[in-house]
Amino acid sequence: MEPLLIAGIVLALLFNFVNGLNDAANSIATVVATRVLTPFQAVLLAAFFNMVGPLIFTTVVAKTIGKGIVSPEFMTMEVILFGLLSAVLWVFLSSYYGIPISASHALVGGLIGSAVAFAGVGAILWPSTGTVIFLVFYALLGALIGGLILGLLGYLKEEEHLLPFIGLGALCGMALTIPFITIARILPVSGILAILIFIVVSPVLGLIAAFLIGSAVIRFLRHRNSRTMNYLFRKLQLLSAAFYSIGHGSNDAQNAMGVITAILVAAGLLTDFVVPIWVIIVSGLAMALGTFLGGWRVVETMATKITKLRPYQGFCAETGGGVVLAFVTAFGIPVSTTHAISGSIMGVGASRGYSAVQWGVVRRIVAAWILTIPLTAVFAYGTFFVFSTLLAG
Repeated sequence: MEPLLIAGIVLALLFNFVNGLNDAANSIATVVATRVLTPFQAVLLAAFFNMVGPLIFTTVVAKTIGKGIVSPEFMTMEVILFGLLSAVLWVFLSSYYGIPISASHALVGGLIGSAVAFAGVGAILWPSTGTVIFLVFYALLGALIGGLILGLLGYLKEEEHLLPFIGLGALCGMALTIPFITIARILPVSGILAILIFIVVSPVLGLIAAFLIGSAVIRFLRHRNSRTMNYLFRKLQLLSAAFYSIGHGSNDAQNAMGVITAILVAAGLLTDFVVPIWVIIVSGLAMALGTFLGGWRVVETMATKITKLRPYQGFCAETGGGVVLAFVTAFGIPVSTTHAISGSIMGVGASRGYSAVQWGVVRRIVAAWILTIPLTAVFAYGTFFVFSTLLAG
């Protein structure tokens, strides 16, 4: 059992390392794009605050990873190892090709695939049918209200094409309704259901937050001297980058924490699922190291290919993304920080007009988001199945 235990911990830390390697773009893309900091300075800042994040927030996200996806009795050492292996490979390949993806979702997909290979679909903690039905009802209700409101605004502004307004309003209405029913405890949205739903919700929340902040800045400061505003927001962006990095570390670093704690429980070294302090520290260090080394191809995609960013827009994107991460972390939802900051960058770009965003690049990024969980699940399932077959033979 000891070699498997060591291998599991090493793989979990390697996962957090490649997580930081890919998600380095989330923390530093905007400050690099606006030239507020050099790439080296930006990585140092992000690495430090990624390390601080897990120590500020609770470890509730770690508990979701360790106990909320796969039924605890099926979280064996082998299930965890093959889930981690699948996630590490996908995140590394995505970083190599400069694709910003969700390391959190890669881990979720890997654990699902290996658990199903081990014990069937019953090993997964699926939500109840009633919960799903009510969630769909509330989401459709929010979409209807949002579509009507934005459609009416488009009509009052005498827009020629109302359909895009209605569609965007429906998406925003749904994205705002789900967090509301979660906060108000109207419906228990947690575990794998929350993870899947927030694939859509988190980037839209980031887009909404950054769009509103960016629009407010444009409206209230439009008559100010541009040189003065650039100087001011270059300073403010240091704070927003630190704020976003704390949120990034507090959510994503907890992936490895949850896995390592699950490994310790599976090995019998822990009786309760309580994250030890040393696990918090080494997980944060692994992510900080990955961020420090940086995934520069991903940074290039995020910093230059989605939209052209100015200092005030970098501040708005980081602040909007940071607010979204703080919210979801408080409720223990492991989301994609890539999704949050990508949505925020799209939001500040859209505040200058639809054409300011390179939507072709956005479509390729979204395609990678959609494929992450299925691909890692299939790979983990296949490798676990081959391993168990060879072992039996």
